[in-house]
Amino acid sequence: MAEIKNYTLNFGPQHPAAHGVLRLVLELDGEVIQRADPHIGLLHRATEKLAESKTYIQSLPYMDRLDYVSMMANEQAYCLAIEKMLGIEVPERAQYIRVMFAEITRLLNHLMWLGAHGLDCGAMNVLIYAFREREDLFDMYEAVSGARMHAAYFRPGGVYRDLPDTMPQYRVSKIKNAKTLAKMNENRSGSLLDFIEDFCNRFPKNVDDYETLLTDNRIWKQRTVGIGVVSPERALNMGFTGPMLRGCGIPWDLRKTQPYDAYAKLDFDIPVGTNGDTYDRYVVRVEEMRQSNRIIQQCVKWLRANPGPVITDNHKVAPPSRVDMKSNMEELIHHFKLFTEGFRVPEGEAYAAVEHPKGEFGIYIVSDGANKPYRLKIRAPGFAHLAALDEMARGHMLADAVAIIGTMDIVFGEIDR
Repeated sequence: MAEIKNYTLNFGPQHPAAHGVLRLVLELDGEVIQRADPHIGLLHRATEKLAESKTYIQSLPYMDRLDYVSMMANEQAYCLAIEKMLGIEVPERAQYIRVMFAEITRLLNHLMWLGAHGLDCGAMNVLIYAFREREDLFDMYEAVSGARMHAAYFRPGGVYRDLPDTMPQYRVSKIKNAKTLAKMNENRSGSLLDFIEDFCNRFPKNVDDYETLLTDNRIWKQRTVGIGVVSPERALNMGFTGPMLRGCGIPWDLRKTQPYDAYAKLDFDIPVGTNGDTYDRYVVRVEEMRQSNRIIQQCVKWLRANPGPVITDNHKVAPPSRVDMKSNMEELIHHFKLFTEGFRVPEGEAYAAVEHPKGEFGIYIVSDGANKPYRLKIRAPGFAHLAALDEMARGHMLADAVAIIGTMDIVFGEIDR
């Protein structure tokens, strides 16, 4: 009888975040994966190379487009690296605003992951639930920056502007009667901080709803428990960070171990898993959403009580105020010079990393003293996770490949950069 050989299957792109940019070449024995070879392409943005021909400020909007689900987290790492090289202090109020929006970004990311991962494994409703909350979070982005996704709100030395005193409201249209309109604008009558506080009060109940759908659901557990198990030692060796590492039981979180901005002044816990499987990583991310909510509430309380500047007063880095420009010709000239030529960064190098929703996101900058980087290198968390796909998938069924890709929370903008 002839020997039955393994066969090769071209798998994907199927994942919602993998719009034509990942295909897996799977070697199968029946339905059991023997080898998984990820091929990436069709997205390469050359962000690192483009940064060499742009001023430091002009490169900032590229950061939003790397991991386009965690926009302000990318900006934060970029700004921290520049600030380290310039040696400038960020006002305390700006630090709290950054932390608050970094955690809002974490919620945006984890909600997108939860909805997409649930959909991958056959849970339809959780995507609708998650996107309901994402709309409110995008409204916060829009209120503060004018953009719902690519905010470009963080700046070297602080943030672009202070928090607005009013929230945009829904207006009358053909499909909205006065009663419906009043209900929709109920939590929008105050400031942005009021709106965020109202969201934080509602959000724990929403997380309970997600858990009701999934946490003890026997089908969900059959799809995730014991799937893609990684030991703590292997997780460290393969360069895992973020929920992928904490799901294996290692409590490593840069917000605690190497605090930046205002994290050292805030109270929150680091959730960890025990088995290092897909289910543990789900539980860790869900608990992270609850902890992010705690952090945001603390930031709201502090920001209410502490007005102040939101960007450095070093006008070599930050633009002068509008009032100063209108009364001082020198300040006006400086404004134009800053946005056309940018600022010069002393010779040297710096690396800054943040606890991005997906793991350690780092920016390494080399400066030759010019107004643009000599070299910029991005340390993307998803790159190391994707590299582990082969090891995580071996011995699992074909259907499990979907759950394993989903548990990694991969977005290819940061991987194929």
